[in-house]
Amino acid sequence: MSTGRSHEPHRCQCFTCREQPDSDTAQQHRDINRLVATLDEKDRRLFVGFLARQHGRGGVAHFGRVTGLSRNTIRLGLAQLDLPPDPHGRIRRPGGGRPRVEKKARACCRP
Repeated sequence: MSTGRSHEPHRCQCFTCREQPDSDTAQQHRDINRLVATLDEKDRRLFVGFLARQHGRGGVAHFGRVTGLSRNTIRLGLAQLDLPPDPHGRIRRPGGGRPRVEKKARACCRP
């Protein structure tokens, strides 16, 4: 359930982007972060997990620096790449996320 809003792209913290901001690698990292900013949380995990898998050894730490995602989030994306897609199209497990506003309002107004 995407809201249609994108996040602000992350500024890469890798050595190459800090020392050579006009390099091809820095441009590639900016492009990755622009794309990641438009994805919902599940697609973000899967995409960065895919990139980390393609990179090989050290990919999780590398793309953690590039995208600003935690290593645990990227590892979760790697694990989710091997799972079949959710037939219901859910991003989170049932019950995950913030409570609905209506539910919170009813709970606080009980006598």
